[in-house]
Amino acid sequence: MELQRREDQGLPERKGQKRKLEEEIQEQPEFSLPAGDGRRALLAEVTAQVNVLSSAFSWREPDRTAAKRATQVLAELAKNEEVVSVIVEGGAVPALVKHLQAPPCEDGDRSPKPFEHEVEKRSAFALGLLAVKPEHQQLIVDSGALPHLVNLLRRQKDGSTSRTVISVIRRAADAITNLAHENSSIKTCVRMEGGIPPLVELLECTDTKVQRAAAGALRTLAFKNDENKNQIVECNALSSLILMLRSEDAAIHYEAVGVIGNLVHSSPNIKKEVLSAGALQPVIGLLTSCCSESQREAALLLGQFAATDSDCKFNIVQRGALRPLIEMLNSPDVQLKEMSAFALGRLAQDTHNQAGILHIGGLVPLLKLLDSKNSSLQHNAAFALYGLADNEDNVSDFIRAGGVQRLQDGEFIVQATKDCVAKTLKRLEEKIHGRVLNHLLYLMRVAEKPVQRRVALALAHLCSPNDQGTIFIDNNGLELLLGLLGSTSSKQQLDGAVALYKLANKAMTLSPMDAAPPSPTPQVDGSMLTESACSLLQMHFMLCLMVAIGKGMQGILKFRTLDGRFLS
Repeated sequence: MELQRREDQGLPERKGQKRKLEEEIQEQPEFSLPAGDGRRALLAEVTAQVNVLSSAFSWREPDRTAAKRATQVLAELAKNEEVVSVIVEGGAVPALVKHLQAPPCEDGDRSPKPFEHEVEKRSAFALGLLAVKPEHQQLIVDSGALPHLVNLLRRQKDGSTSRTVISVIRRAADAITNLAHENSSIKTCVRMEGGIPPLVELLECTDTKVQRAAAGALRTLAFKNDENKNQIVECNALSSLILMLRSEDAAIHYEAVGVIGNLVHSSPNIKKEVLSAGALQPVIGLLTSCCSESQREAALLLGQFAATDSDCKFNIVQRGALRPLIEMLNSPDVQLKEMSAFALGRLAQDTHNQAGILHIGGLVPLLKLLDSKNSSLQHNAAFALYGLADNEDNVSDFIRAGGVQRLQDGEFIVQATKDCVAKTLKRLEEKIHGRVLNHLLYLMRVAEKPVQRRVALALAHLCSPNDQGTIFIDNNGLELLLGLLGSTSSKQQLDGAVALYKLANKAMTLSPMDAAPPSPTPQVDGSMLTESACSLLQMHFMLCLMVAIGKGMQGILKFRTLDGRFLS
């Protein structure tokens, strides 16, 4: 359980996203920005537009025309994030909030209204841009924006499907997204103002941009807010979201998987509801999406699903998730690799999955990820390898691939990863007996020389002292280790030296009365060993081994002290 908790530390927090707003008004701007970047000129321009908005709140056509132009000017200015604070300082927020609602009408007046919905749309758009800066979010809410924005979400209820109505709804949803971004109190205020039910209804809108905007708002509102999560589920959002997961529009399924991810995060009951509603297969389908962000979210979500129970782990694999997850491990996208390693780590806690992950080719890319400089990615890979090492059927392949050396040589960034690696080595050590040991001895006899050496190196560190004679005398393991000392590769020399030292110390435990005093640990710093140093190491380890293992070995190997070489 400790490793499981530590793995959670490597899980990036899901966040609601700020909506990147892009104005789609086609006509050319009817104004010129102030020349230069003078703050005074900009403030004067903002003040002038605010005055227009303050005096033009009516259905008279001149007023509506002036209000439309003023809201457009402020929205265009707000696209430049560097001047947003000046716009707020100029009093734009109360003026824009006022125009989120339509001017009052006389009773019974059903005449066509000039620029109906246009001014509200531009006001919502401008406020959404101002809300990109966290310090302005509360000011906008305190000015009374939320009730008006929620009312704008309901404008489609009158049956109108005009382009302008669709656009004003989308702008209102985007503004709510930016207002609530990483602001817990505003998320709660949106719920209290009744904003969640209309957003859920908009998931079924025929306009895909509205669907996406509504999902984006729900994604933000669900992040780290349990009451909002519960209400979203109670409003029957899951069925719509799961349909959106199957959309061919990448923007749609990306937002949908994001909402579901935020709903299930730290919410076991909602996780069960999501699975019961049929989310598993479409999420697995997103692993092969053309959108890397959707792939990443899907992998993260599958990792969360896999923590539910063993049946879910089994079902994820049976439904085809392993191969695309393993392919992601080779992606140039670091976050994609991180999430796939996270999911595989959770799946690798099941015995059958452990064999499956290795069989499909997950071992080598996970081992390579141990070299990552990204601490979360490195830890997720280490945790997945810890799971794979639990299966006896995987141990030989683990050692054959040089996994023990990678675990021993790795430079691990955080202590949790170091602890995980130590437990993985311990887990492997506990399995070096019976049929696992027999298979390794077989490999040491018939495999290619590099594999034989990897096996001998691993066994020197992991085998029981009682098995040393069988491994290193009867099956020539010692000869393989000694051969490394004569290698032209400094790395192989060092590996051989350290393995022999480890072996000598283990062997001494067999005959403590006759053993020579232990030597200090060789100082291995990665530099090239000199020829004389190699000779001294050879003599030292040979003498230690002769004393410890017994005189029978003296008839197998002869040591010639003149040049420090071993002859059979």
